[in-house]
Amino acid sequence: MVDLNPYSWWKRFLALPNESRTKTIGVAFLVAAVCAVLVNGATVVLRPIQTANRAHEQQVRLEALVSAIPGMNELIAKAGGDALSAVIVDLKTGWAADGVSPATLDEALQEAANWTPLTPEQDIAGLGTRPDFTQVYILRDGETVSLAILPIAGAGYQGQIQGMLAMHGDMNTIAGIAITEQVETPGLGGRIEEPAWQAQFPGIRIRDPSGRMRFTIQRGPATNEYEVDGITGATRTSNAMTQIVRFWTGPEGYGPFFDAVRRGEF
Repeated sequence: MVDLNPYSWWKRFLALPNESRTKTIGVAFLVAAVCAVLVNGATVVLRPIQTANRAHEQQVRLEALVSAIPGMNELIAKAGGDALSAVIVDLKTGWAADGVSPATLDEALQEAANWTPLTPEQDIAGLGTRPDFTQVYILRDGETVSLAILPIAGAGYQGQIQGMLAMHGDMNTIAGIAITEQVETPGLGGRIEEPAWQAQFPGIRIRDPSGRMRFTIQRGPATNEYEVDGITGATRTSNAMTQIVRFWTGPEGYGPFFDAVRRGEF
């Protein structure tokens, strides 16, 4: 008769010699099972804490970015303080992304299918490929978008330049810019990170009334509302910044988003 008493089986198992293959495999299995239970339990317990920490880190990062853009704190305070919210935009359609949230954006961008290759004619910013989804920050006045803070990036003279571009609700007037990462030549192209240079951007317009792209960083002093003073001795960096802003405010960048905002669909 088969003994089904689990305690009896356990006693016989423990009585096996330590060099027994059955006992070795059995102990290894039990240890793995216990560890799996502990890890899964810890994941469940820690998930809310991790989520809260990520949200806090995101808020701190956003506050730092906003503070780096000249005049942004005052604009946001005037509009109602903490109404700035994060939204994932589908750059192909210009609408809020379906099925991608701030929490899942990094995972989505690990898939090659969520990146768009750019032709040489399209790729004026030197990106190679453009993500289909990006996180933007918007401020609303009632139901209307009054301010949008947008990540931008492109190739500089020495390496990649990253920044945040703030646009007023007409999606044609710059509210401010902050360069968050650059490796340009110190004292020359590296001056794009200086607050004094960035302070020229508020009020600069991207396109003229006919819709023609006019934004330019001049080689010398600016002469109209579409131009920013260039940096002496840093022509290549100035040209790169012109192309970066033109790309992201154009049809391959945030153009569809700008159109959706103007139509009141965002």
